[in-house]
Amino acid sequence: MPYKPNEREYRSAELSVAQEEGDELQLFIEPIVFNSRTLLWKDGDEEVYEMIMPGALDECDRSDFIFNRNHGENDSTVFARSKNGSIVTEIDDRSMRCTIRLDKRDTRHVQLHSDVVAKRITGASFAFSRDYEYEYESETRTIKITKIKKLYDISAVDFPAYEAATVSARSSLALEQIKGTLKSERTRRKRKLMLAIGLI
Repeated sequence: MPYKPNEREYRSAELSVAQEEGDELQLFIEPIVFNSRTLLWKDGDEEVYEMIMPGALDECDRSDFIFNRNHGENDSTVFARSKNGSIVTEIDDRSMRCTIRLDKRDTRHVQLHSDVVAKRITGASFAFSRDYEYEYESETRTIKITKIKKLYDISAVDFPAYEAATVSARSSLALEQIKGTLKSERTRRKRKLMLAIGLI
């Protein structure tokens, strides 16, 4: 599945090794932790946060999403797929968790598992549709995602999307939409300061 930053949102997660079962190697990812406030963007003393709310996945299309490497960039291998049961998903009030079932008989799967065990790969990210719904809480400058409509993929990545807040902000539709609000806030603060010191 190709990397499409202008069409999809990308967020980071942690990747770890789960126990082996029979012919399978397993990886574990917790891509979404609800009510977890994460720094999305920072510019000087201005910060914008993001939080995915409980219930955001209630109507999400998770019928056919995949696990791949670097969101398909330079490697089109599909390591697991929800549709065939090789991605097992659990969702509760706290988070969404995924167990990835790899195949010991496939050398590509063995190599990926080995890279995670050796901590050559420690990051992951997930991609979802940009037509999500959100609320903006101006007091805390927090974008609260209330509805995600489709999950595309979960990926083992060399450089997670949230590793630098400014990088992740490039693919945030909500942030683009509230930048006008942030500019208005800056103008009001500047005017208030100028009034206080008698410049206007």
